[in-house]
Amino acid sequence: MRDDHDLQQKIMSAPFFVGLPDAAVAKATAHVVTRSHPADQVILLENDWGNSVYFILSGWAKIRTYNLDGKEITLNILGFGEMFGEMAPLDQVPRSTDVITLTPTTIGSLPASDFVHLIETEPTAGIHLARLMAKRLRQVNRRLRLREADSTSRVADVLLFLAEGQGTKVDEGMEIPNLPHRELSSLSGLARETVTRVLGKLERKNLIQRLPDRDVLCILNPEGLEALMV
Repeated sequence: MRDDHDLQQKIMSAPFFVGLPDAAVAKATAHVVTRSHPADQVILLENDWGNSVYFILSGWAKIRTYNLDGKEITLNILGFGEMFGEMAPLDQVPRSTDVITLTPTTIGSLPASDFVHLIETEPTAGIHLARLMAKRLRQVNRRLRLREADSTSRVADVLLFLAEGQGTKVDEGMEIPNLPHRELSSLSGLARETVTRVLGKLERKNLIQRLPDRDVLCILNPEGLEALMV
């Protein structure tokens, strides 16, 4: 019973469910199934059909696709409480991206029919979904605008993008996951060597601090990073 209660608490703390009636959330999530996955395991594949909607209960995962040349492109990094796979059940078409774990990750799987029923019966759930879609669209538009920017601007944008989605406020600034440079490379569209060089420059300027013992990167001066993107 304790495990069921903890699971329910984790699900209800996900941003999508915050503010919804407890009874509606309990009904919608009554059939959630949890699974644990090791790092570097594919959870969803492009062209799969959307039978479930997923929530990250612990760990990290990335959403990826490929360009016409077959190069992997990371579209987003997701952490605790974030939702993915929500579009395929709504428009009833196959999924358009892959999702792969970056660390050992626990996923909650919600049947698509329960998710759609919640959207149809709880207006606030529909508003939450619209806000999520708007946020992701703004993030994509911002990154597209910076596509031709210099390397420093693009790395700064990726760090702020991660802070917006998964940042934790601390006394020193904002902590984000210390992702492998290959992931930052894929997010920014830059060579891994370029990302490493820019991160070193930002650290020397005291804008960031890497804490490998805690597997986090601390943004010491978010405003300073933002100024680099002008």
